[in-house]
Amino acid sequence: MDDLKIYTDKDIDTNLIKTKKIAVIGFGSQGKGQSLNLRDSGCDIVLGLRQGGKSDILAKKMGFKTMPISDAVKWADIVQILIPDECQEDVFDNEIAPYMRSGQYLMFSHGFNIHYCRIMPPKDVNVIMVAPKGPGKSVRTEYLEGKGVPCLIAVEQDITGNSKEIALSYASAIGAGRTGIIETTFREETETDLFGEQSVICGGVMYLIRQGFEVLTEAGYSPYMAYFEVLHEMKLITDLINKGGLNYMRENISNTAEYGAMTRGQQVISKRCRNAMREVLKGIQNGSFAQEFIEEMKSGSKHFSRLRSMHEKHPVEIVGKEIRSAFHWETADNNISSISEKIKTEKMKELINV
Repeated sequence: MDDLKIYTDKDIDTNLIKTKKIAVIGFGSQGKGQSLNLRDSGCDIVLGLRQGGKSDILAKKMGFKTMPISDAVKWADIVQILIPDECQEDVFDNEIAPYMRSGQYLMFSHGFNIHYCRIMPPKDVNVIMVAPKGPGKSVRTEYLEGKGVPCLIAVEQDITGNSKEIALSYASAIGAGRTGIIETTFREETETDLFGEQSVICGGVMYLIRQGFEVLTEAGYSPYMAYFEVLHEMKLITDLINKGGLNYMRENISNTAEYGAMTRGQQVISKRCRNAMREVLKGIQNGSFAQEFIEEMKSGSKHFSRLRSMHEKHPVEIVGKEIRSAFHWETADNNISSISEKIKTEKMKELINV
């Protein structure tokens, strides 16, 4: 196993990024989170947006300078593309590539379009990645609490010889230097990220929860009890895993739960499951998933929309809405309120908009 090198602010020229003009393309979850942090870190930033659109109006309301994408690219030293993966290729070809100049830094927060050659950058620009390992809202809230979301960085093309230093300095400016930054490659980030999403943390967990719910309700148990046992308690367990790993989780559950998990869990997540995961990984590695996804999005997303509609109507969702509306546990807004003493009032208003 390779030695793990974790970079923090003490290893980084945190002022380097402040010498560069940054154009952030997009103002969705990552665009908001990263842009707000960059601004608070003293960076020179503009947003490249469709003028007059919802994102443009919101960004201006939040005090940002905006420009048409092509003008932002001409102005900037660093162009950070934070629009959805499926939109990047066309926007890059039409509004970014024609206006890039030698020595600029082209940046991404996911390696998808570079790794699968959907975007072909000019040979005379730097190509780098700074990928926070969390959603844009977490990037912002962690920053405001004096912490940070860990980041991955990667360098695909290094024309000027300082691309890694720029990536580290940018990552520091969005808060990652407070926690930790790891160097990887575009290929490794893309393939492991897609695999994790599809097989484990999103797809795997989603179907595991649904099938557990179905097995219990088919056996005659209350759907409310089923919801609590297979969905609601999931956060309590994943919080333990996130804090200290699987051993820590096992140490903090009952002996009954621990014994049952170790003796019965592998009956559900068996070798057959591992073989299925290998097939999923193969589709990621050979590019067939990427091709399928891009074709689906370009053809109008009809299958994608049907899937969304089908999942929204599943009984676990219906029961969940009823339970969440009836119980008095903390909502996301209450969580935001809980940190209000740590940040200024204007920061709170800004955070709620994120």
